[in-house]
Amino acid sequence: QVQLVESGGGSVQPGGSLRLSCAASGSIFSINAMGWYRQAPGKQRELVARMPSGGSTIYADSVKGRFTISRDNVKNTVYLQMNSLKPEDTAVYYCNALIIGRYSMREYDYWGQGTQVTVSS
Repeated sequence: QVQLVESGGGSVQPGGSLRLSCAASGSIFSINAMGWYRQAPGKQRELVARMPSGGSTIYADSVKGRFTISRDNVKNTVYLQMNSLKPEDTAVYYCNALIIGRYSMREYDYWGQGTQVTVSS
């Protein structure tokens, strides 16, 4: 079994910063990609940032220049540093990872439980 555990959400004023973390644990052989998505009330889930192994990082246009995704491959952890936050960044943020299981040697798509980010004055 594989788990993704997120942390770091909360409430912040516009212009503030937050850092999200997501740690993958369990029977992991390797992780092909890790990323963050978000879902605001009444809207579809959307990509925020994604970092594949050995590939180019992808950012949503709305967060370019403000958010930075990074990975610690030793800790199987992905981070999302969010600066200059805006009210429209308010959403539940979900961690996502494409993981090859240690025993199955097959790739599966995993999601975290979500963490709330609220940007309000």
